[in-house]
Amino acid sequence: MEQEQIWDSEAARRYDTPGTGMFAPEVLGPTVDFLARLAGDGPALEFAIGTGRVAVPLAERGVPVTGIELSAPMVEQLRTKADEATIPVVMGDMATTVAPGKYSLVYLVYNTISNLLTQEEQVQCFRNAARHLRPGGRFVIELGVPELRRLPPGRKATVWHTEDGYIGLDTYDTLRQHLVSHHFHYDESGQARLYRSPHRYIWPSELDLMGQLAGLELESRHADWRGSEFTAESTSHVSVYRLPPEEKSTTSGR
Repeated sequence: MEQEQIWDSEAARRYDTPGTGMFAPEVLGPTVDFLARLAGDGPALEFAIGTGRVAVPLAERGVPVTGIELSAPMVEQLRTKADEATIPVVMGDMATTVAPGKYSLVYLVYNTISNLLTQEEQVQCFRNAARHLRPGGRFVIELGVPELRRLPPGRKATVWHTEDGYIGLDTYDTLRQHLVSHHFHYDESGQARLYRSPHRYIWPSELDLMGQLAGLELESRHADWRGSEFTAESTSHVSVYRLPPEEKSTTSGR
């Protein structure tokens, strides 16, 4: 399934959940605080900006934000919150599309790099981030840790969340490092709606190698946006990669 088919008008319409889920203050607040500190006085670029979940509050903090986005319906939803002058968006994919200018910060949140389904595309995404960064600038990725320890031998699926009206499960293709997330929403009438999204999962060490291939250095890794320690039991991470600053040239005279 192509990404344009996944992030269609229906997905854009139901994406925003103000005050709850990934829009909850306890989730969004630390994310924006973290990114605002890294951006400092410089501009930021969000890959896969979507409906502006992070970009809108970050711009309200005074950080100039530009976006790259593949889905026109998602951008239409963003435009109900911020106009083009406030948050400009370049249409295209995050692996190859170029936005004008250089940035202090490029960021890619909520597992979105895994929407690129090949290792080559994911490496291109890192290189595209490096292409946009000023010397000393940072590329931030939020990504889950593959939970293969929860996958018993011979099984291809795990249930990762259940609650009234919802079941979430993942099916794995471990040969290709692929998984498909299945989201089942149902009501008391017995009617159910299924939403699916394909991903290529990435180990932290593989992610670091992608950074090296793009000329980026791992600066820090934490378990969450609050800076909790990343351990072997962490289920996700926020990783910060830095483009080395330009070395000052030295001249000698006679």
